[in-house]
Amino acid sequence: MPDTTQFIEAIKKGYTFKGDSAKIGVGILNGQPVPDAEILLPLKTLNRHGLIAGATGTGKTKTLQVLAEVLSDNSVPVLLMDIKGDLSGLAAAGASNDKIKERYQHLRMEYQPISYPVELLSLSNEPGVRLRATVSEFGPVLLSKILGLNDTQAGLVAMIFKWCDDNQLPLLDLKDFIKVLQYVSDEGKAELEKAYGKISTTSTGTILRKVVELQQQGADPFFGEKSFEVEDLMRISDDGRGVISILRVTDLQDRPKLFSTFMLQLLAELYGSSPEEGDMDKPKLVLFIDEAHLIFQEASEALLQQIETIVKLIRSKGIGIFFCTQNPMDVPKDVLGQLGLKVQHALRAFTAADRKVIKQTAENYPETDFYKTDELLTQLGIGEAIITLLNEKGIPTPLAHVLLTSPRSRMDILTEQEIAALISGSKLIKKYNQEVDSESAYELLTAKLEEAAGLEAAEEAKKQAAKEAKANGSKKEEKTVLEKMLNSSAGRQATRTLTSTITRTLLGALGLGGRSSKKKSLW
Repeated sequence: MPDTTQFIEAIKKGYTFKGDSAKIGVGILNGQPVPDAEILLPLKTLNRHGLIAGATGTGKTKTLQVLAEVLSDNSVPVLLMDIKGDLSGLAAAGASNDKIKERYQHLRMEYQPISYPVELLSLSNEPGVRLRATVSEFGPVLLSKILGLNDTQAGLVAMIFKWCDDNQLPLLDLKDFIKVLQYVSDEGKAELEKAYGKISTTSTGTILRKVVELQQQGADPFFGEKSFEVEDLMRISDDGRGVISILRVTDLQDRPKLFSTFMLQLLAELYGSSPEEGDMDKPKLVLFIDEAHLIFQEASEALLQQIETIVKLIRSKGIGIFFCTQNPMDVPKDVLGQLGLKVQHALRAFTAADRKVIKQTAENYPETDFYKTDELLTQLGIGEAIITLLNEKGIPTPLAHVLLTSPRSRMDILTEQEIAALISGSKLIKKYNQEVDSESAYELLTAKLEEAAGLEAAEEAKKQAAKEAKANGSKKEEKTVLEKMLNSSAGRQATRTLTSTITRTLLGALGLGGRSSKKKSLW
């Protein structure tokens, strides 16, 4: 049986850090909590990203909630992707019960219920601050990756963006982009080809179908104005705590392409707009993605590469990303290798495939003399996890079986009335929830086509009028010539002759015409 004294020494040595840290639990050895084996979380390395994994019902979401509370308490803003809709309780104080009291006795901590500064966000028409981005802000490269286009099609998208920029045609929403695609496939094809080269109608048709597919997943509300400014995710409340922004995306569970579209755009925007920070004492933002497998479920190879690249680089901007999922194998290995903090809750071994996953998961953790990791993974209780993280030098800490603290905010959702009250007090609602429909490519091209159609109709009417005028002029000329002929002396003589001839013919027919013979009767 492992020695408790050695265990405490190993934990203290591995989990003592320079700079600010927060207690998130105590180590467990031989099935019993060890209060002196405190597990601390160093704020300095939380931009090294992390993973929270485990089977359904093992406490992943509550661990996510605890980490969000710890960060907020230390003035670090947090963004939570709430897929299941069960994180809004952070805005309300929790409630004590016998189980919580017992847990906190083992932890040698005092349970103090508290509410946190929360901002509710939404990608759709659900209650909350609306998050939007314009098509132009996506740019041709990112949009092409999201649509899964080949090099030829991506080149055409880049050409379209350049043409729109050159002609002051803003691409704000998807209807703008669709209108431009339709225009360059028909009326404007010659115009573009003259300036930029040949355009394949087949390619524009393919791009259009892929945009329609994105629309069918409900992407329209996300594209448009007013664009969300990422600086509003990095706010500190009046009492000095970090604001916890909860993006409620419960309606995106069956629309993974839209979810991955939003996530990639957000990460790209965060990376592009944030300056290099180097090593900071604590992150300036930590992003938690619940049900992270939705990002990777339908992602193309190009999209996965883009996510991997951003995850690698964004840490230098002082931003940390935590993936929360049931199976650690849901996260691509190249991304998994970038995650410094690993919190593994219990896994279930119902099938041979499950046992294989458990073995692979155990191999991803540091070796330890205190546990048999593959066996421990199936024996963890609710609110327990095995944990390892990176210290300031980038060295993994000893693997620890941990009894975690419980959330101090409510471990349940807000009521509709509480949500309405929270939203009514939001400063960002007034900033972002106004409907804006600026003049953009759709309106400008529609007006251009209508003008062209009007000019064409006017030209056709002009031609028709000229044709009719010409026809009327010919008839009038013929009439004038006839009148002149009849009014001349020759014309008058011809008229008299013709009249005389007609008269004689009629009288002859009646037996009244010609000269009479005066012959006497024989009688």
